[in-house]
Amino acid sequence: MSKQLRKREKNNHFWASGGTGIQIVKQALDAGYQVTALVRDLGKFTLVHPNLIVIRGDVLIASTIEEAIVGQDAIVSALGNRSTKPTKLYSDGIANILAAMHQNNIQRIICISAGGLEVNPKASFFVRLLTKYVLQRILKEPYADLRLMEALVRKTQTKYTIVRPARLLDKPVTGKYRIGINTNIANPFSIARADVAHFIVKHISDKPTFKSVTSLSY
Repeated sequence: MSKQLRKREKNNHFWASGGTGIQIVKQALDAGYQVTALVRDLGKFTLVHPNLIVIRGDVLIASTIEEAIVGQDAIVSALGNRSTKPTKLYSDGIANILAAMHQNNIQRIICISAGGLEVNPKASFFVRLLTKYVLQRILKEPYADLRLMEALVRKTQTKYTIVRPARLLDKPVTGKYRIGINTNIANPFSIARADVAHFIVKHISDKPTFKSVTSLSY
């Protein structure tokens, strides 16, 4: 699923089908943006708002992206995959998104990755062990594709922000969390999906986050 937003005369585009993506859309609408959502199953997306446009499509099918992306100022990818099996969702999906962005001269992209891709040297000994010997082994396949996704984004000339949240929680937004721009956060453990969305909506045009890998955690 993809989500796209516009505020006043600006268009910004959000992509996600899970809890984080829905939070992004809701908070973007609350902030006064116009949002377009690219979804695979229209029946599973029930949010209705005067400033929301919903388009049926699939990021793995390049031809379906064009309608949703034309005329946008920014893209947010919150692609998600609950399976631990091998996947190309992240890398193939982002490749299609980046190609469409290039064709339409769109420079800004924010994409959600995962905090566990690297062992954080600032984390506690227990969390480092948990990351390396449990999390990275269980999620070996999706993490491999997320790393490829990040590599594809970094190779572009876009104004990208790769967001690496800590363990995601289904809790209300607080607006209070730690941000590490191109640096690790000490002892990260968790953050609400709603606060990840809060960061994204608040930093759509934030130049200090351009060309960065940004960590988020309480």
